Amino acid sequence: MQGVQLMAVGMGTVFSFLTILIFATMLMSRCVAWLVPQSAADEERRKSLDPGHVAAITAAISRFENDNLNK
Repeated sequence: MQGVQLMAVGMGTVFSFLTILIFATMLMSRCVAWLVPQSAADEERRKSLDPGHVAAITAAISRFENDNLNK
């Protein structure tokens, strides 16, 4: 009977911690979205995407997939 009690306490503790973690993550995400204006985030995203880098990454992924399919 003690094993069942220990299991229930352990699973309850893990479930509670994960539930608190989910709500804390959602709260932090809303706070960051509120603090950083959407237009600033969009402009930063546009600056970080260099077309040359995108082309190189796309070519590398394509080559990797082709090499793995041919093996």
